[in-house]
Amino acid sequence: MERLRSELAQARLSAEASRAAADEEARQRLTAEERGRRDAEEREVWQALAEEAETKLKASLDAVQLQAAAKPTQQLDRLVQQAQAAGADLDLDETDTRQLIDEQLRQAGWEADSQSLTFAAGTRPQRGRNLAISEWPTASGPADYVLFAGLEVLAVVEAKRRRKDAAGAIQQAKRYSEGYQRQGEEVLPGGPWDKYQVPFLFATNGRPYLRQLELKSGIHFLDARRSTHHPRALAGWYSPVGLRDLLQQDRAASETALRAEPTEYLGLRDYQVKAIQAVEAALENGRREGLIAMATGTGKTRTFIGLVYRLVKTRRFRRVLFLVDRSALGEQAINAFKHARLENLQTFTDIFNVKGMEDVRPDPETKLHFATVQGMVKRILYTEGGERPKVDDYDCIVVDECHRGYTLDREMSDSELSFRSQDDYISTYRRVLDHFDAVKIGLTATPALHTTQIFGDPVYTYSYPEAVIDGWLVDHEPPLRITTELSDGGIRWASGEEVPTYNTQTQQIDLIHMKDELSFDVESFNTRVVTENFNRVVCEELARQIDPSADGKTLIFCATDSHADIVVAALKKALDAQYGGVDDNAVMKITGSSDKPLQLIRRFKNEKRPSIAVTVDLLTTGIDVPPIVNLVFLRRVKSRILYEQMLGRGTRRCDDIGKEVFRVFDAVDLYAALEPFTSMRPVVVNPAFTFSQLIEELQRLKDSDVQRQVIDQLVVKLRRKRRVLENKLAEPFEAIAGMPVADVLTFLRAKPPVEIAAWISSRPQLGELLDTTTGPGPVVYVSDHADQLKSVERGYGPGRVRPKDYLDEFETFIRKNQNVMPALMVVCQRPRELTRQQLKELKLTLDRAGYNEASLQTAWRDMTNQDIAASIIGFIRQRALGEALVPYSERVDRALRGVLEGNTWTPPQRKWLERIARQLKVETVMDKDAFDRGQFEASGGFTHINKVFEGRLEQVLTDLSDALWQQGGKATG
Repeated sequence: MERLRSELAQARLSAEASRAAADEEARQRLTAEERGRRDAEEREVWQALAEEAETKLKASLDAVQLQAAAKPTQQLDRLVQQAQAAGADLDLDETDTRQLIDEQLRQAGWEADSQSLTFAAGTRPQRGRNLAISEWPTASGPADYVLFAGLEVLAVVEAKRRRKDAAGAIQQAKRYSEGYQRQGEEVLPGGPWDKYQVPFLFATNGRPYLRQLELKSGIHFLDARRSTHHPRALAGWYSPVGLRDLLQQDRAASETALRAEPTEYLGLRDYQVKAIQAVEAALENGRREGLIAMATGTGKTRTFIGLVYRLVKTRRFRRVLFLVDRSALGEQAINAFKHARLENLQTFTDIFNVKGMEDVRPDPETKLHFATVQGMVKRILYTEGGERPKVDDYDCIVVDECHRGYTLDREMSDSELSFRSQDDYISTYRRVLDHFDAVKIGLTATPALHTTQIFGDPVYTYSYPEAVIDGWLVDHEPPLRITTELSDGGIRWASGEEVPTYNTQTQQIDLIHMKDELSFDVESFNTRVVTENFNRVVCEELARQIDPSADGKTLIFCATDSHADIVVAALKKALDAQYGGVDDNAVMKITGSSDKPLQLIRRFKNEKRPSIAVTVDLLTTGIDVPPIVNLVFLRRVKSRILYEQMLGRGTRRCDDIGKEVFRVFDAVDLYAALEPFTSMRPVVVNPAFTFSQLIEELQRLKDSDVQRQVIDQLVVKLRRKRRVLENKLAEPFEAIAGMPVADVLTFLRAKPPVEIAAWISSRPQLGELLDTTTGPGPVVYVSDHADQLKSVERGYGPGRVRPKDYLDEFETFIRKNQNVMPALMVVCQRPRELTRQQLKELKLTLDRAGYNEASLQTAWRDMTNQDIAASIIGFIRQRALGEALVPYSERVDRALRGVLEGNTWTPPQRKWLERIARQLKVETVMDKDAFDRGQFEASGGFTHINKVFEGRLEQVLTDLSDALWQQGGKATG
């Protein structure tokens, strides 16, 4: 009987009361700032409901206890299970739920009180008041609420008890809308829409929105004005202003206007226009998430200036939120919107009201608002009631660089849902996106698994190889691998050797004697081991390769902020030795710890000095500095996404300095470390969970499977502290635990949960000790091992082979496929028939196989010491037919001379031939389509130029192509 009472005591709270108690305990664990965001009135409601639920349950359990006293012993276990089930089944009824809904509606700006503001009590719509009137009669029975803005009927609401799914209740709200009957002076806002008299429908059970339980939580909303609209779950209620604004929007009219809206005045490139059209088509098809993947440097911001302008101009969206993750990116985007010319040479900010990152709230007339993710998190999660942004403040959110740090939420297991708050698991970034009822559009150059799971598959993709092939970005030569003795062989200390270490907590150098041999490879350089000699040798080689006074800029990526300091000093010293002195401002550290980093970024972008910037993460994404011609990697990057973002700093064209390619210097064997984005998740998802919290949960829970989850997290956290618990805190830990930490870990893994819970309960001081235990701080080893340069070489293709092997492999690929791939057959046999589209597809195919123009040119130069800027067609014909390799510009000049000498031309015709030849050097192929775009389109296109040549333009192009690829001498290499 005692055991029964104990079990009944554990079951005395229902699922709802348990959740309320857990929420209250979670609040006590929150920081003062986090507690400040909890709305006081809602907390009081929850506490009152929890007490009421507990009272109801106690009566039920008392009855069960009376029955238990008369039951034989063998039936007690079954009775315990029934009692626990009774507690789990209890939930808030519809009346209790309405108290929650009343408060939520009040926070959104409605007057709501389901006890007093009822139809039966005489409450009616009134001018100047936004009323949520309860129990409003309809032909299908009374609606739980009808929302009125003045006399206008805007929405009906169906409230369900908390255990009921909210999504299914929309059907009931539909019946109320169909059966709405005017009762007095109120007016219907247009319509009807098919069968619906009231345009907006809501259904809720009062539960806070949780994506994992989307059908059972949140506020389900349906805009019934279109039959193709579907209900969606919201995190909050529309405000009266928000519903009125939504009512004014005519999506069909906006979509018609978008289809008719011209794009020419935007001044965009063809692929940028295609990106805009793809987004607009996705929106018209009903998508509410969209992803645009465009290579770094192809003008994502400029594209979205055009897109946002069109969407706002046609009233497809009322207000757009432009989210960035750093102030520097926000400032750059704002400046772009200020300066990009649109219709009538006006900018976006000339035409529409725009709010910046410093503005907390948009004005009613604001059409575009810039904000950082961090700033929006603060406004949504840590702001009291009425000051918190409304769910309808924005109806479109654009997320720039949406790959950055926006990892997926860790989903709660079904068992965790019963005892933990969703706040512990949902990323603040995702909560920002979920807070607003808005279409979400992500921009990135490097979509990954977590990006596509938030925004969906890309609606449009424009890749780096495509942009290089089209001439909008520049390619890079194969990376130069700088190898030193230390980077190749590693750093090692023998057992017993005295090793200097730097304690990052005390900031002191200590000497320790190694008990065992210690070794580090290049991945740990400048993170776990500081090696000035390695940095010195690399910087000396960089000084030989890079002239700080030449045109172009250099960006160096370091491992840590202190590593950046070391590199700045070493590089200045190396440059002084190489060039006999260098301006002190030529090399500059630009990191988050620098003085006024945004100003330093502007200097690096716009001024001659600094010409070399040393950074860690600040310049990895989103910063546009076209003159960068050298990228240096002194840190390992394991994520291919991050690597591609960093590589993107050098891809932009800079015609002012004649930039044709950029160079990559790799001192840390970067390619060996690259790996794709991983979806692995740590066991301890939220390191903020304390030992005391986990221990308290373990003692409170009774399900052994759930207990084992908590024990697993305890084990992982305990292992992280094992070193300090086995050294300076070994004695106090063993005094409380009764055994060393190694034995405790074994005990936690081997024993059943009930025994572990009992053991921990008898040691109440254990959690406090573990939570207050801090380690000695990370130790960084300091190496003075000598180092020297070993080699500087390039590796070509995926296998990083030698240049001759790379060219031989290219020849094998060409010969193997020249009779299989149609475009290769044309290049080898009938080059004059090659179209621009065929050439682009051929280049993309070769790029996927590891062959591109820049790599082939560099390999030829490295093998022969001849710098020949041949085209990809030239390399193909050399390897397939044995033609001599000739610089492509020389081929064009020779072909032009041949055509000019072969006929008599008028001055206008000679002028056009010279223009065509100049463009031919850029595009490689000039077909009829090339004349109806770009500079030729502005001059009248093919039709006008054909008239200049008296209808013979196509023949002229054929003659040029024939002259271009006339068989020359045989190749010499």
